[in-house]
Amino acid sequence: MNKKEVFEQVSYMEEQIGQLYQQLGDLKNHLSELLEENHRLAVENHHLRNRLDGSQEGNQIAAEDIDGKDNSVGEGYDNLARLYEEGFHICNVHFGSPRQDEDCLFCLLFLNKTK
Repeated sequence: MNKKEVFEQVSYMEEQIGQLYQQLGDLKNHLSELLEENHRLAVENHHLRNRLDGSQEGNQIAAEDIDGKDNSVGEGYDNLARLYEEGFHICNVHFGSPRQDEDCLFCLLFLNKTK
């Protein structure tokens, strides 16, 4: 084996290592996206389970509390405020999507406007 062949082999191996490194980086980015999506879905699932449990309890209380008075005024606002407190957007920009532990200015403006 002469020096030129050895150099070509080393250059070829260097190319392969570069390609593998690129593939590893792409795989790492894809895994990161999947983990973030999994976490987001787990949080959303948790919020939905809590909301379902709360609405079932609320339905039982509402069924016991029916006394004929009109509760429709302000009920929509209360529902939106409750959804916002549970961690979901109520603004028209991101309606229904989970908030990321931060307040949304659009949602807050909407809540303050309807008061």
